[in-house]
Amino acid sequence: MIEILSPPEVARAKDTGALVAGILQTLKSRSAVGTNLLDIDRWAQEMIAEAGAQSCYVDYEPSFGRGPFGHYICTSVNDGVLHGLPHDYRIADGDLVSLDLAVTLEGIAADSAISFIVGDSRPAESVALITATERALAAGIAAAGPGARIGDISHAIGTVLSDAGYPINVEFGGHGIGSTMHQDPHVSNTGRPGRGYKLRPGLLLALEPWVMADTAELVTDDDGWTLRSATGCRTAHSEHTIAITEDGAEILTLPKQT
Repeated sequence: MIEILSPPEVARAKDTGALVAGILQTLKSRSAVGTNLLDIDRWAQEMIAEAGAQSCYVDYEPSFGRGPFGHYICTSVNDGVLHGLPHDYRIADGDLVSLDLAVTLEGIAADSAISFIVGDSRPAESVALITATERALAAGIAAAGPGARIGDISHAIGTVLSDAGYPINVEFGGHGIGSTMHQDPHVSNTGRPGRGYKLRPGLLLALEPWVMADTAELVTDDDGWTLRSATGCRTAHSEHTIAITEDGAEILTLPKQT
């Protein structure tokens, strides 16, 4: 299903996006060497409840997971890149952490992910991975607007990632979003321009470039959820929810400037 939101629904989506962005930035600021992933999950649960919002994850039970997710945020570390199931792990200096959060507020969902390095160590490979996904995300957003096509976004994202030298996996990518978290159209992280669904004002998309340093192959962890690089290499993931407007694309999950 491809859902086109009304102007009042898009206005509500802005509130949801601001909530998601705020929670992620708070969680990032609290994440330090020694922080337990289960604490991050608990903090997310508390902030979602305090806002009167609902988690998109806790009861989520897709075909690619093992039963309901059962947690409130995805916490992926180092070689983990997607759907990281929070578990009893304390973050170490130099760890590359990806947090992916989706909530529903007043009937409209928003979805965003950030990657960052914890502690004083700044491994060059990790910095490069994060930078590439953020640049690819910006390129994808710049390619979005009324009259553009999904393939234009995919091509823009894929060009940045491939030029940076990273293999691209097409099993998971961006997606439509609205009254539910995962909707059509699928937005691959590589593609051909001028192809696919023509964008219309009122369409919400979650764009999410993610990469693994030296492979395009994923393996599923024993927890049935966490997706890791097949070679054990490091990974990164960046995501924003955007709204297609008459003039282009508006980022709904952009953190407030301080």
